[in-house]
Amino acid sequence: MPRTAVVTGSASGIGGATQELLGQRGENVIGVDIHDADVVADLSGAEGRAALVEGVRRLSGGRVDAVYAVAGLAARTPATVAVNFFGALATLEGLRPLLAGSPSPRAVLVSSMAALLPSDAELVSLLTAGDEPAALARAEVLAKAPETTGGLIYSSTKLALSRWVRRQAASAEWAGAGIPLNAVAPGIIATPMTAGMISTAEQRQALLERIPMPLNGIAEPVVVARALAWLGGEENTHLCGQIVYVDGGSDAVLRGDAVW
Repeated sequence: MPRTAVVTGSASGIGGATQELLGQRGENVIGVDIHDADVVADLSGAEGRAALVEGVRRLSGGRVDAVYAVAGLAARTPATVAVNFFGALATLEGLRPLLAGSPSPRAVLVSSMAALLPSDAELVSLLTAGDEPAALARAEVLAKAPETTGGLIYSSTKLALSRWVRRQAASAEWAGAGIPLNAVAPGIIATPMTAGMISTAEQRQALLERIPMPLNGIAEPVVVARALAWLGGEENTHLCGQIVYVDGGSDAVLRGDAVW
């Protein structure tokens, strides 16, 4: 039987490319987004997160084979914290019971190579502790600070996501239940989220100086979708807690010999 997959952020970008790719491969895909999706839900709050779980349960008949938590924001606002971190966790934890009935359940989320860039230690600590009200308050402070400080919101959410995957993947709830949990960490991808940063040659050059991608440069969303599809597919039986950098080499350039 064809697999049933859930893709958040399915209306555009990496989520849209992932939904399209999985559909081309014959999978039943339930798309989730704030518009133009099978399940319309805003993952920035409790009501939308509950709507996601209920909508997927109804459309899937109570069983899914793979969950792709792709939805995210890059705005310098508290909403980025709510969606990127708490929305992603609500997606994975809320849909985990629906994975239990699959013979080959898989879960994947999208982090970012931005996790390697400067972040705000206080915000990361609050995210790791699961304190959403305090994390939102801290993001509000950062958002009102100078531009360089506001930019730490996004990288902080992605660092916290990567750490969450590393800490949760081998647990009884995931590996113990036979569910591989992993993440991809894209570099610069040509999506609506990045359009304003790569619209000119000068912008692209400046961004690539900060985030070097020596292998083929800026990527199209389908490049990340292919990695997601493999991690969420039946062939992936033993990857556990891995952050797979789909970044044209920026991880290798920036971290060198370091592996964490």
